[in-house]
Amino acid sequence: MREDEFIVHRSVMVEEVLEFLRPKPGGTYVDCTVGGGGHSLEILRRTGGKCRIIGIDRDPEIIKKARARLREFEGSVVLVNERFSNLDRVLNDAGIHRVDGFVFDLGISSFQIDVAERGFSFLKDGPLDMRMDRSGELTAYEIVNEYDEEELARILKDYGEEPLARKIAREIVKLRPVKTTVELARIVSRVYRSVYGNRSHKHPATKTFQALRIAVNDEIEELKKALKKTLNYLRLGGRIVVISFHSIEDRIVKNFFRDNTGVLKILTKKPLYPTGEEIKSNPRARSARMRVAEKC
Repeated sequence: MREDEFIVHRSVMVEEVLEFLRPKPGGTYVDCTVGGGGHSLEILRRTGGKCRIIGIDRDPEIIKKARARLREFEGSVVLVNERFSNLDRVLNDAGIHRVDGFVFDLGISSFQIDVAERGFSFLKDGPLDMRMDRSGELTAYEIVNEYDEEELARILKDYGEEPLARKIAREIVKLRPVKTTVELARIVSRVYRSVYGNRSHKHPATKTFQALRIAVNDEIEELKKALKKTLNYLRLGGRIVVISFHSIEDRIVKNFFRDNTGVLKILTKKPLYPTGEEIKSNPRARSARMRVAEKC
């Protein structure tokens, strides 16, 4: 059995997504990060399978899992292996000109983070990969081992908001080549201990791995492009629901909604968070925050 066959991904804030998206029979909804299909499945169930779902994901392996999970509604679902920044191409190819709702869940799928060979986790020993789409050329290994110290520090600071970015970059460069996730995590942990002792409340490598993943997959520019394109397809009264997992993503969403207040009505003045009950049953939900806007 393959490692990922044992993994179950639990979508976060499902009830909140349904409450704000208000899916209805006959509607068209774009799940821009379909992942394991959790949000799409509940949208389909809420409408009795009488809506249309366009599911997008850049990871072809995850598309296969979503197809299996959504099989009972296959006549209502189109799944496309693509970057969500190309959602205009996806919708045009499907002959769709108006959409009732867009959903973005910007978290990493459990299918990705729990498989060591994907290189997303500092808790599992694997190659420094971190590509959402494994056909891409750039990996975390190239960034860690080939970028100069200044650029490496910039990535850690800008994409991870890492306060020890320069110290970590300096140590990485000094100890190259760095070949595995665990090796990198140990380097970062040593830097943290030299500054803070053992006082870190979360794993010291968290921000470094976040920053590298964002850089490898160009996540910031992808999100900006995709949000902008939704406005060309969202019908009046249609809604954009975005779940983010760190302050950089959330700031982009907040600013996008604010900068388009002539077109969008912001429905969440402050972000919504998972309930304590959800966090208890699914600890990976703890960093989630959701914002919603409506086309007006």
